[in-house]
Amino acid sequence: MHAMQYEITLPADYDMGIVRDRVARRGHLLDNWPGLGAKAYLVRERGVHGSPVNAYAPFYLWNTGEGMNAFLWGGAFQGVADDFGRPAVRQWSGLAVEDGPAVGSPAALAVRRREPVPDGVVLSEVTAGAVAEAGRLAREDGALLVAAAVDTRNWELLWFSLWAHDAPKAEGDVFRVLHLSAPGLGALPRGRQW
Repeated sequence: MHAMQYEITLPADYDMGIVRDRVARRGHLLDNWPGLGAKAYLVRERGVHGSPVNAYAPFYLWNTGEGMNAFLWGGAFQGVADDFGRPAVRQWSGLAVEDGPAVGSPAALAVRRREPVPDGVVLSEVTAGAVAEAGRLAREDGALLVAAAVDTRNWELLWFSLWAHDAPKAEGDVFRVLHLSAPGLGALPRGRQW
C-alpha cells in the first residue's frame, strides 16, 4: 500500500461550492481506476471542525505503483494542475491498513494525523507503535478504515482514518468526505505491511 495526498489551500472567501460541483461532476472518473485502493475527495472549510483554512485535499491509498503513476503521468492529474496550479504531492510508504466496525458504511469524515519520527529512536519500535495505533483507532465506534504510513524523506508518521459519522474518535486535521472512489479497497492488504 502506498499513500498519497495533495492539499490545495484556497482563499478564506473561496466559494467551496465550486469544489463540491467539481467533485460531483468528476468524482466518478476514478471509481474504476486500475491499481487504486481508494480515493477520498476531501475538503476543509474555514471555521468547520477547527479548520483555519479552506482546502481541497484528496487522499489516495494505492494498491500498485503502476496505478499511481498512470494517474500522475497519464493525464488525469493534469486536470488538477490546470484548475488549481500544480500542487506538491506528498507520498508515504504503507505500514498498516485495518477495517473498522463501520466498514461498508458511507464515509462522512476523514482525519489525518502526522507526527515526526524523532532522531535516535529504534525504527522497528516506532513503526510497531504506529501499527498498534492504527489497530486501536480501527476498533473505535464509527471507524470505517484506518491506514498508517511513513514518509522516510521527512521522517513523518501518518495515520489516515475514515469515519461514518460526524464525531470521529481520532485526533488530527478533520476533512469532509465529498466522494469515495474505492475500486480496489477490498484488495488493499490488511494488517502490517512487512
